[in-house]
Amino acid sequence: MNNKPKKALNQTITKMVPAVLTALISTGLGFIALYTSPVPMIQDFGKMLTVGMIISFIVGVFILIPVLFTRDHFFGGERNKKKQIKLKKKKEDRFFNWFTRKVISLKWFIIFVAFISAGFGMWADLQAGVETDVEKFMPQDTQELKDIHKLREILGSTDQISIVYEAEDVSSPGVLEWVDRITGTAESEFPETVKDSRSVTTALRQMNDGKLPETQEIEEQLSDMPGDQKKLLVNEEGTKGVITLSIEHLEAEELKGFIDDLNDYLEAEELDGVDTTVTGKAVLDVEMVTALTTGRYKMTLLGMGLVFLGLLFVYRHPVKAFIPLLPIALIVGWSGGAMFLLDIKYTPLTATLGALIIGIGTEFTILIMERFYEERKKGRNSREAIMITNRKTGKAILASAFTTIGGFSALLISDFVILSNFGLMTLINISLALFSTIVVMPAILIILDRFVKIRHVGENELPVN
Repeated sequence: MNNKPKKALNQTITKMVPAVLTALISTGLGFIALYTSPVPMIQDFGKMLTVGMIISFIVGVFILIPVLFTRDHFFGGERNKKKQIKLKKKKEDRFFNWFTRKVISLKWFIIFVAFISAGFGMWADLQAGVETDVEKFMPQDTQELKDIHKLREILGSTDQISIVYEAEDVSSPGVLEWVDRITGTAESEFPETVKDSRSVTTALRQMNDGKLPETQEIEEQLSDMPGDQKKLLVNEEGTKGVITLSIEHLEAEELKGFIDDLNDYLEAEELDGVDTTVTGKAVLDVEMVTALTTGRYKMTLLGMGLVFLGLLFVYRHPVKAFIPLLPIALIVGWSGGAMFLLDIKYTPLTATLGALIIGIGTEFTILIMERFYEERKKGRNSREAIMITNRKTGKAILASAFTTIGGFSALLISDFVILSNFGLMTLINISLALFSTIVVMPAILIILDRFVKIRHVGENELPVN
């Protein structure tokens, strides 16, 4: 009976599975950063990525490996031996050897160009815009979107902002005068933005020939107001009311500026005993802009910090924990530069790219590093070790990257801009992760190898296989 399948099974379980488990843990730590986002959909995305990653590992270990062993053990025979002999001299082996020699000879040039370009990308990323307008995410030729634009032309506005005010009695004369003043001056204060304003005083004026009722008539007229209309303007307890502003459809940055100006205006017009809050969907959009602009940097830094701590716990060596993260930092910079050059704005989906880069890239770099130090422990020098690593593990990483690219390519044909942009940037980032792993990582490993002490299994260096 052929013993090679058993030997391969043993090596896979003792060598590859621990390396993959380390990469899995690091990837999971990177995805944890998504849970810190204030945007619920990003949190859910992180949860699903983590669940999918765990399931993939379980399927790979408990289903794929047994299936491969069964195939080779019971159905391999002499055919497998002939195939293995032929595989040794494949053209791709010669290509990887030539390619890795070039990388080794140009290692300092590669590092210099990589860090300079990543630095430019990080600067460019700070200039990238943010898109939270749902209408921009949709196919622009849909009838529903055309109907919204038509309705906006007729009504003048389909967007609203609500000013919620609180007081002991919002129907008191002093509060009503304040509400009437804010309602009446909002359009003149912001003529290019506010198209209409409504409040309880607007309804009272309509019931009283355009005038506010006398103090003694206010309670009576409020009681005569239809219940469905009244509850939209004041609550049943009479402690809260709302002023509704119909506004122009604004881009995210313009909307943020308007809300800031509106808050300043309300502060200047402040009335003792009355607390105001600006709210509504438009305010939520502004909050999302803030979450996407500042939150994505925090998520990326937190993810890299967690991965470093996890690897430090596993390897007990700061340099080995740091090495896999260097190519990841470069990819983050390159990704920002790509978005800047392609003029792609950040969305709730593309804001997760930092965590995805950490997840996908860390898996690649850890597998390369694990194989490199495995060869170093056998007694091979750094040059020989990286050549074998790139030739052996590089093929698997290429196959993994290409299958992942194939899966995400389906998003490119989506009519929804938010999905197609996410698909495009994911493809770019996977390609960058592949480039960084195959080209930059070997240079980093050779340069930093002097800082990692290796306990060789044997004293004599082994020949390159």
